[in-house]
Amino acid sequence: MTKKLFSLLLFFTGSTELFAVDEFIIESKVLGYNLKYWVYVPDNVNEPLPVLYMTDGDGYKKNGIVSTSKSLVKAGEANPHIIVMVSAVDPDNPSRNRRNSQFLCNPNYVRFYKEELISEIDGRFKTITTAKGRGILGLSFGGLNAMYFAIQAHDTFHHIGIQSPAPHPCPSIYDDFRDSPKLPINIFLSTGAVNDKATATRRFKSILVEKGYEFTYLEVREGHNWRNWKPMLDDILVCFYGRKS
Repeated sequence: MTKKLFSLLLFFTGSTELFAVDEFIIESKVLGYNLKYWVYVPDNVNEPLPVLYMTDGDGYKKNGIVSTSKSLVKAGEANPHIIVMVSAVDPDNPSRNRRNSQFLCNPNYVRFYKEELISEIDGRFKTITTAKGRGILGLSFGGLNAMYFAIQAHDTFHHIGIQSPAPHPCPSIYDDFRDSPKLPINIFLSTGAVNDKATATRRFKSILVEKGYEFTYLEVREGHNWRNWKPMLDDILVCFYGRKS
């Protein structure tokens, strides 16, 4: 069961325009606890839209994923899309962050999306309900989680966004990609080159090249922080939803 808590009215950066972000609590039977998430839906769009899900939704929301999306769509650089920002913070105990238990190749976290969250989103909003209409985005351990989703749920998620992945708790993920058939996914992969996960990311990149994947790769001279991740948000959204000339 999902409970809607309230809608946030946020200012669109650089103007007085407002946009609404709805906040929900979902009671997960698969995981056995409640999770919080926020949803942004573009205004005045009647057709079914693709959906981008992201872990560490608190950070992505705080660092402007919604205003970036709105700006790109308004400028004609991206097609409209729904954004679902899933929090790793326990809504019943905000001092508890569950990302380490959720993101480290947890099959139940995949089941939560496939069996519970996606059906809630598809039932509540007008969405494209095929794999090509869905994406998953995460950073650090969330990047590892996105890699794991690509292996375990490529029938559900086509767009895979991986920022500064930290695969060391789940080293078999490399062999999973190397040993699997080439998957029907669109990958955005990035890392910082200074005190980030560059070695792990480059290793993963080499596997993608060996397997013949076409993917977007960015490497910047920043560390494991939002100075690295935030400026790439527009690149990710254009990679997944950019308007083709």
